[in-house]
Amino acid sequence: MPAPRDLDPSASPLAFFGAEVRRYRAEKGWSQEKLGEQINYSIALVGMIETAKRVPSRDFTARCDEALETGGALTRLWPLLSREAYPTWFRPFVELEREATSLKGYEPMVLPGLFQTEAYARAMLLGGRPGDSPEQIEEMVAARIERQAILERSDPPALWIVLDEGVLHRTIGGPEVMRNQIARLIDLGGQPKITIQIVPKETAAHPGLAGAFVIAGFRNGVDVVYLETAAHGHIVQRREDIETVTYVFDALRAEALPQRASLELIARMVA
Repeated sequence: MPAPRDLDPSASPLAFFGAEVRRYRAEKGWSQEKLGEQINYSIALVGMIETAKRVPSRDFTARCDEALETGGALTRLWPLLSREAYPTWFRPFVELEREATSLKGYEPMVLPGLFQTEAYARAMLLGGRPGDSPEQIEEMVAARIERQAILERSDPPALWIVLDEGVLHRTIGGPEVMRNQIARLIDLGGQPKITIQIVPKETAAHPGLAGAFVIAGFRNGVDVVYLETAAHGHIVQRREDIETVTYVFDALRAEALPQRASLELIARMVA
C-alpha cells in the first residue's frame, strides 16, 4: 500500500474516503493520534482507514463527521463503502439485489440477511467467522444492515421468503436476541410487499433440503439466481438452472403453510 501522501483518491471508493478523512483532519491541524483520541478509536485504525486498508464502520464514520465538523459529508459516502466489507464473490449479488424488482428465496438454516436485526447478524458472524477481528465483524454487521435500506425505499422489491421452521428454533445470540428477531420478523410479515411462509418441522424430505437460494427478478424479465455453498456463493444465469430453481421454489411454497398461518406460528414463538 502506498504511503498516505501517494494514495490515489480515484483508485477506489475506499481510497477516496481515506483521502477525505485525511483532508478534513489536516484542515483541523490534527494528527492521526489526535483524531483517534477525539473519536475513541485507535491511531492504528485511523491510519488503516486513511490508507484504504480497512473499511470504516458506520459508527467510526459518524464520529469522524462530528469531531471534524464535516456537516455529514463522510456519512453520505458510507453506503458506497459498505459493499467493500462483503466478500468479493458476494458483491455482484448485492448490486443485483439493489436493482431487483422481486426477490424470492428459501432459507433452511438461518434468517436471510435482509431480515436480520443487528444483534442477530452480529451473533451469526461471531459464530461463523471466529478468525475475524472485532472491527471486521462490525464492518460486516454494518454492511448487512445497510443492505436492508432497499426495504425502506418508496418502491421496495416484492419479497417472498420461505423459511424452514427450524430457523425459528435455532437460538442465535441467546433468548433475548431471538425474541427481538422474531418480533422484527412479525413486523416485516405485516408489510404489503413482503410474504413469509414457513415449512413446518413435520414436513419430511422436500426439494429445499439442497440448500438456500434467492431468485432475483428484474424489469427486463430476465431472472438471476444466487446459490449459497459452504465456501462461497454463485450467481447463476443459465436458463435451465433458473427454471430448476424456480420449480423448487414453487414446490416449497406448496409445502409451506399459508402466509397467515405462518405468521401465527411465528407469533407463538414469543407468546
